[in-house]
Amino acid sequence: MNDTEMSADVAIADRVPPVFVLVRPQMGENIGGAARAMLNFGLERLRVVDPRDGWPNPKAVAMASGAGRLLDTAGPFADVQAAIGDCDYVYATTARGRELTKPVMTPEAAMAQARGMIAAGKKVGFMFGPERAGLENEDLVQANAIITVPVNPEFPSLNLAQCVLLLGYEWQRQTGEASAEEMVFNRTDFATRIEVEKLGDHFEEKLEAAGFFHPAAKVPGMKLSLRNMWSRLGLTKAEVATLHGMLRQIVRHFGG
Repeated sequence: MNDTEMSADVAIADRVPPVFVLVRPQMGENIGGAARAMLNFGLERLRVVDPRDGWPNPKAVAMASGAGRLLDTAGPFADVQAAIGDCDYVYATTARGRELTKPVMTPEAAMAQARGMIAAGKKVGFMFGPERAGLENEDLVQANAIITVPVNPEFPSLNLAQCVLLLGYEWQRQTGEASAEEMVFNRTDFATRIEVEKLGDHFEEKLEAAGFFHPAAKVPGMKLSLRNMWSRLGLTKAEVATLHGMLRQIVRHFGG
């Protein structure tokens, strides 16, 4: 391994995933739900600041289910400063304006920026406030930027675990490892153009015998529309075989 490769490996090893900081959470169930949501999206760095019901919290453990290991290293931390002290850049989530001059970002924009900083070797944190009132100004002044979710302005309150889930999803979505749409085949594949053409022939033959195509002036357009429909559907081999079988059974049943 040359020096360049060694430097690259060190740089990658130094990249630390974001830490999610729950500030003064009130319900153990929400702490456990947050841990579970984080692990759903491959995030494991959870910190808990001054939880209302003490620590460890049996309700948090029960709700976390298989994500309980996140709670083992979550703290508790005495205050926000202790929880974010090793972070180079911190985002605070809040649904309300706090009369502080800070960048206000969507989750998508914030996570894109965070990923860029992490790729450059920076350590990033996301703060989430207590369920009842959210983060206070004393908390927000310690953040570099604010994240506000575009929710219903008449009901802007998000459950703590829901908010964590939303940010976790945005982190995972931007990894680029999952496509927005994927066709999953179950022991089949797309039908070939010839197979689709033969299906169209089969239907035309039986529909012709049934007197479907009329009046004569519209027949060419009707047949063209049917052919277009078959090609547009993106049928699989199994679906083409099923449609052939359905048509044969209908014809057999009615003696056509």
